[in-house]
Amino acid sequence: MDEKTEELRDIFMDVAEEGTVTESQEATHGSLTDVDESTVADRLADVVARMRDRYAFRTDLDDDALVSIVRGFYDGDGDDDIAADLGVGESAVFEARLDLHLLREADDADVEFDMAAFRRQAVDGATVDELAETFAVDADTAAHYRRIVETQAASRQVSHRFQSEFEDVLTDAGLATQMTAAVRESGLDEATEDIDSLDSDADISM
Repeated sequence: MDEKTEELRDIFMDVAEEGTVTESQEATHGSLTDVDESTVADRLADVVARMRDRYAFRTDLDDDALVSIVRGFYDGDGDDDIAADLGVGESAVFEARLDLHLLREADDADVEFDMAAFRRQAVDGATVDELAETFAVDADTAAHYRRIVETQAASRQVSHRFQSEFEDVLTDAGLATQMTAAVRESGLDEATEDIDSLDSDADISM
């Protein structure tokens, strides 16, 4: 074999090896076979604990349940499915999910009032009763959407940091985490432009 032929063979082998690695990576993407499940849970729990230290969580669920909610959310499960798995009410999952800054595109979609105007007034400090009267909804509905606005504000103020940390843990474990990225790209940030003026220490709690 002359020098030129040997060089071509080496190039071919290099390319062939790269192709094999790529196929292998694609075939195993999303598998936890080689991942220590307890390590994933511990890392998610660490993010949850730091959020609990930073924010006044409204949920009564413990950190193990909150980790399950994170996993279910990124698995694409609805609040009803997660609630059934945990043996709690769907409203409890919703409350915990917002404590964790885990927002769905549907959270503030398809409302029967002007959500942008609602958001502006909530940011300006309107009470639940005031919002209910202005937008002709009951107090529970006003409180529900004001809670969403509050969570959007809190998440935006830290540049969605905790969502990104959850996604980093799951990405390191080989799981796809395109869900919340898609939510943010779909216009969640545009929906919260009115919150930019909200100071990091502002209180819009109910």
